Amino acid sequence: MYKQRTYICFSLSLSDVVNLPYIKQRLFSTFANTTAVKYKMSQNIYDTSEFFAGYSQLERSQIGLDGVPEWLRLRTFLPPLQNARALDLGCGMGWYTRWMRTEGGAAFVRGVDLSENMLSRAREMTDKAGIQDGSVVFERWDLDDLEAQRRLLPEKDNGTYDVVFSALALHYLENLPELVRHIHRVLKPGGMFVFSAEHPILTAPSAPGFVEILNPKFNAESASSDAGEEGEKKTRNAWPVDGYFHEGLRVTNWLAPGVRKYHRTATTYVNILLRAGFELTAFDEWCPNEEELEGVLSWVKKFSNTWVRPDFLLMAGRKRVF
Repeated sequence: MYKQRTYICFSLSLSDVVNLPYIKQRLFSTFANTTAVKYKMSQNIYDTSEFFAGYSQLERSQIGLDGVPEWLRLRTFLPPLQNARALDLGCGMGWYTRWMRTEGGAAFVRGVDLSENMLSRAREMTDKAGIQDGSVVFERWDLDDLEAQRRLLPEKDNGTYDVVFSALALHYLENLPELVRHIHRVLKPGGMFVFSAEHPILTAPSAPGFVEILNPKFNAESASSDAGEEGEKKTRNAWPVDGYFHEGLRVTNWLAPGVRKYHRTATTYVNILLRAGFELTAFDEWCPNEEELEGVLSWVKKFSNTWVRPDFLLMAGRKRVF
């Protein structure tokens, strides 16, 4: 009898040879997408004690939208919400969900998340906010499961939502194109899909992190110390990027080891919207300005690093009216 074997071949360039961490990442991504070892369920990292404890300490978890510097810009992408029917995908603790109801004036907001920890916190905080009239509901769904996508957004809901919103959730999804097609289907003509995601510059590297490099603006001959005549330092921070055009699974350590994300280029995000039928209405490679940093201590501390590369991708698309 013959035993079935799976062979995986790679062609390596000279740049690959000197980039062994990235080679390991490519190998892992390839094996993770073969039939034999493909993950069957989405990673529910927010329900692990170590990750949730760390996430709960972030400013955006502690003080809500006042601790979310990108929110000032992202909320300008939203349409008027008065009396709207809205859907919040990856709602987390429900900060955006409640805002759309109480500040935006939406008539009904449905928050969806995979994490029981997040949903429990969201329901508790919503009750404390006095929203108990059924205008805000929270449900547990796996947004990356194809069958769950169809049941979450069934055909009977076609054309029933005014806005679909998602904050920092879509980069966890492998089956994002399918979800976006469903989103387009359930939006009313003229309805908006607004979202943020980790910028591809963050998700691309096999070993994400800042490194210190020599500053080409530093003039050693005219400097008497580690700072040049115009205050230029001898070194500066840089964010190395490898594998930007190799899309797919990335496994990183953030708050806990083994966090799975799916890297896509900025072009791919745009094309996912366009192919689903959306017209692109806003696109921003978010990097904070001083107004957005005001009062957000964690971001102020890393202000110098923030300007090295964008942090988030902010986008909005409109369902065409024919």
